[in-house]
Amino acid sequence: MSKTEEFNNILNAIRNTSPLVHNITNYVVMNNTANALLAVGASPVMAHAVEEVEDIVSISSSLVINMGTLSEKWIDAMILSAKKAKALNKPFVFDPVGVGASKFRSETAQQIINAAVPNVIRGNASEIMALAQLTNSAKGVDSTELSDAAVEAAQKLSKELNNTVVISGATDYIVTGDNISKVTDGSALMPKVTGMGCTATSIIGACIAVNQDYHTTATVGMEIMGQAGNLAEKSAAGPGSFQMHFLDALHQLK
Repeated sequence: MSKTEEFNNILNAIRNTSPLVHNITNYVVMNNTANALLAVGASPVMAHAVEEVEDIVSISSSLVINMGTLSEKWIDAMILSAKKAKALNKPFVFDPVGVGASKFRSETAQQIINAAVPNVIRGNASEIMALAQLTNSAKGVDSTELSDAAVEAAQKLSKELNNTVVISGATDYIVTGDNISKVTDGSALMPKVTGMGCTATSIIGACIAVNQDYHTTATVGMEIMGQAGNLAEKSAAGPGSFQMHFLDALHQLK
């Protein structure tokens, strides 16, 4: 099957089935990621209370865990959700935001992975390198490394966990063992808008909800982001209007 056919099939499947994507994500990006999922055709639910997360995982098509704004209760909810997803064989994508920036974040990321290995991990170069314990060069939640610098770390991580690892950057790398794909689409305005990486994680969450070929679906998720970024840039005057046009572009993708 060609890359265009894979892209079309996954995008159409999202729009035809409107999968329920359970997000435990951060305060900064909740609105952005929920709107992005709606725009691409999925159905978001943003639930993080420990009292309900297992029930929500049970009725969802996939789980997204993003550790951008951490607290003790949210960590408990993340671990409960990850374990439930594993027990029910629900696809699960993990965004280790800022891992390596603090001992607390690194320990939390390890707790989540120990609870249930994510099918896909998506992060910037610094996060992936820190997660693979090759460096601690994260600057807050921003990357201090180029994406190609993290390919070796992503391969190490992917082989250890037997999963797919996505590195976001000017060039996105999707790594499953020795299988490496690249996505070069996207706009230079994307790093100027908060939460675009988190949005990418949620879009991957929608893709893995409809197709469990994780390398292919993670690649399509990044292609959706890149193509929408290309379209949005044509109409945007700057980061503010880019956000608006990006949602429109997700909705208009064919």
